[in-house]
Amino acid sequence: MFSTPAATGRTSSSAWLQAMLDFEAALASAQAKAGVIPAAAAEEIGRYCRAELFDADAIAERAVSSATPVIPLVRDLTALLGTEAKPYVHRGATSQDVIDTAAMLVARDVLGLVIADVRAAADECARLAEQHRHTVMIARSLLQQALPTTFGYRCAGWLTALDEATAVLDRVRGQRLAVQLGGPAGTLASLGRDGVRVVELLATELGLAEPVVPWHTDRARIAELAGALGTAAGVLGKIALDVELHAQTEVGELAEGKAGGSSAMPHKQNPVSAVLSTAATRRVPGLVATLLSAMPQEYERAAGAWQSEWEPLTELLRLVAAAAAQTRQLLAGLRVRPEKMAANLDLTRGLMMAESATGPLMTSLGRTEAQDLVARLCRRAVQEGTTLRAELLADPQVRAVLSEAEVVAATEPADYLGAAPAFIDRALAAHTELENR
Repeated sequence: MFSTPAATGRTSSSAWLQAMLDFEAALASAQAKAGVIPAAAAEEIGRYCRAELFDADAIAERAVSSATPVIPLVRDLTALLGTEAKPYVHRGATSQDVIDTAAMLVARDVLGLVIADVRAAADECARLAEQHRHTVMIARSLLQQALPTTFGYRCAGWLTALDEATAVLDRVRGQRLAVQLGGPAGTLASLGRDGVRVVELLATELGLAEPVVPWHTDRARIAELAGALGTAAGVLGKIALDVELHAQTEVGELAEGKAGGSSAMPHKQNPVSAVLSTAATRRVPGLVATLLSAMPQEYERAAGAWQSEWEPLTELLRLVAAAAAQTRQLLAGLRVRPEKMAANLDLTRGLMMAESATGPLMTSLGRTEAQDLVARLCRRAVQEGTTLRAELLADPQVRAVLSEAEVVAATEPADYLGAAPAFIDRALAAHTELENR
């Protein structure tokens, strides 16, 4: 419920293990290219860096005694090698180099899934924005009816937020996921003058960014990753919340294409994708906070802080992947009910057009008198069970200023949408530009 099969696979123990082994293979290859170790040794190390050759559970059990799975992993890898290659495993590296780089590789894989789903969700929003640019509905402020808007404009808002979240995720994935190689104290002392060259080659081998210096206790990259995921989760959660509210029986303006049932009430059609997205995104802020709290770390290497990151990061990646996938599914099958939107628009018998009606009266009556007049007519409409339009047409003071056609125009919801159509166009244009980059 709180991941996807693909995200679970890419964050499993086996995936983490393979990411650590990918580091060891790439390190050996980079060092061979730099002339630090024999090419034959690097080739042999690479051949054995396959997760299926190792017992992840046994490595995990032995990790407790050293607070890192890298030590038992390196021991097991070394045991598989011939005598000539054994001395060159893990050369110059420290456990944190392996884990931090593995975290970057795991994050890169899952971010690819998340970005694909968020982009697909954005495409669905673009479709809905265009399709419903003229579907008038009531906008709500503080959960109360406010002014007319369109469902297309609501979708344009979702679209822009998703596109902006995607841009941040893209930047983090392409620029901020960096290789880690600093050795025990960040100096790569055992590699001498070859250290910087090995880092360059290692970054190329793994397709990760090359940091200026090792970032053992500079956790800004982890924080940016967490922030980008947290922001995306917030955007996805907002869409889910809107759908849940619109899908309420009393509102009924939206419904999911594949609504779920209830264990006790056969009549219910629950917005399941929205519920799952909400459940996932509500858990995200705490995980982001945990990763941010780990940022202050001691000296060159921390005691416990970076170790605290692995599981929250794994859970964070899974949850956001789940929310993105559920939102994509939700939007693709979303059922829009314009007739319910129209019915809800009429609930107040035109009272939401009070601002629109006040505008043309101000020129002749002044702001205060016009507002007081319309407020009085609104109260009368409520008391008499009539409409604001009817009260405006029947009022001598109004008719002395406005014609019947002007009153009708001032109380027509579809004519009081302001810049909503232009904003929809801007959102769609920005989405197209992002897609074409």
